Amino acid sequence: MSFTDVLRAKERLDGISHNTPIITSRTLNSRAGCEVFLKCENLQRGGAFKFRGAYHTISRLSTEEKERGVIAFSSGNHAQAVALASSLLKVPAVLCIPKDAPRIKVEATREYGAEIVFYDRFSEDREKVATRLAEERKLTLIPPYNHPHIMAGAGTAALELLREVPDLDTVITPVGGGGLLSGTCIAAKGVSSGIRLFGIEPADANDTKQSLTAGKRVSIPAPRTIADGLRNTMPGELTFPIIQHYVESLLTVTEEEILEALRFSLFRLKLVVEPSGTVPLAALLFRRVPNTIRRIGVIISGGNIDPKTLAKLH
Repeated sequence: MSFTDVLRAKERLDGISHNTPIITSRTLNSRAGCEVFLKCENLQRGGAFKFRGAYHTISRLSTEEKERGVIAFSSGNHAQAVALASSLLKVPAVLCIPKDAPRIKVEATREYGAEIVFYDRFSEDREKVATRLAEERKLTLIPPYNHPHIMAGAGTAALELLREVPDLDTVITPVGGGGLLSGTCIAAKGVSSGIRLFGIEPADANDTKQSLTAGKRVSIPAPRTIADGLRNTMPGELTFPIIQHYVESLLTVTEEEILEALRFSLFRLKLVVEPSGTVPLAALLFRRVPNTIRRIGVIISGGNIDPKTLAKLH
């Protein structure tokens, strides 16, 4: 994947995806010790950045592939994105979703017209479930992150951010499988070769941090973090080398810090953000990023929060 791929993805998404707003907060700047610019992908179509990669990828399929349909596996946001993109492009869609996925994400996926197949993420391999169904039904698999078109689509969020705020010295994103961070790396370095890049993970789901330390992809047990969109067990085969090459460091935050960032986003910023989206916000609030950073861009990845999680914010 190259910067040109991100530019082409942006052209394909123009007029389809939202150019989401960028907001600032003096209170957040004070807490973080630097100027912060939040790219609000919680206001994207489908409620998350995932729509960018899903639409970009499905739109590039052949007519025959579109007629047969697509399949995807996801804890929620990618499922919603594939369902919505498929609906817009009139492509049949099947989604493999874990039984414990937030109900709000499951319901939204159904509303977009997709067929849902549930699996147990603690006893079944989601990719194997989806691959088996893809082979049986001759469907095209749309992976959540490990695909160059998905990664390029995800990178368009950072491209918009840097075009609107061109003098950032750093960009940070949450990290699950690495699609958003890898796409952000290519986009950001294409705009400014000297920009600094960091990924943020829950401490209880730090497979990418462990992988960077080991110098190779490391698998961990299924995490139980509140950040349901970041419950990956291993970084992607395609995403990891890009992260390994461009990212300065992987930083982690605790479950308590994620909850505090959720409270801050809702009650101080007035933004509805899901736990995964507040992970980089937690890193700023609790001063995990280097104190040499002065102007930082943050990709707020999504806003599809489970009402049960909201109920904990008292």
